[in-house]
Amino acid sequence: MNVVIIFDHPYGASASGNVPHRRSYSAALLDSVMRGLAAKGHTIDLIDLHADGFNPVMSAEELADWRLQKTADPLAADYQQRLIAADHIVFIFPIWWESMPALTKGFIEKVFVEGTIYKRTKPGRPFASLLPNTKGVSLLTVMSTPDFIYRWIFGNPVTKILFRGTFRKMGIRKLRWYNYTGMEDRSLEMRLQALEKTEKRFAML
Repeated sequence: MNVVIIFDHPYGASASGNVPHRRSYSAALLDSVMRGLAAKGHTIDLIDLHADGFNPVMSAEELADWRLQKTADPLAADYQQRLIAADHIVFIFPIWWESMPALTKGFIEKVFVEGTIYKRTKPGRPFASLLPNTKGVSLLTVMSTPDFIYRWIFGNPVTKILFRGTFRKMGIRKLRWYNYTGMEDRSLEMRLQALEKTEKRFAML
């Protein structure tokens, strides 16, 4: 399979080592996901939003183009073609203020353009996907908020945005969320065990 990974963390994909103030558990998860996929011979297409210098801000000109089903940002246009070629899509990012970071939100806003990534069916009805090969989406998140508070008090904001409000609305139903909460307070052994489990999970994708 061709697996496209959208990674969003300021420290970048190389911050998987256990170096204080330069380490990212999101990057460590990315490393585990890629090892698992590579073990089974999957093709990996990594989109590192920070490394690419992606601008998440929608300008007035870009919004006008978006309404005309056009894409002005060449980087966003490149991302569109990579998503169209994807068999599976993986998002990896930390949860900040109970939602995704700005670059991921901007990625959805600027890359998901009608006529390229989805099409409308009838007024008031769900959209139809224009991603011909994409069968599923995996989401890996890292957060400090306790899992039960995020799920039962806040109501899972990130899955409502990314799953219910985006991919499920497009008709993509195979959606998996893997949440890693409170990792900064766990022992090194527990963090490593979670990474090993992640690698095995994506080796079976």
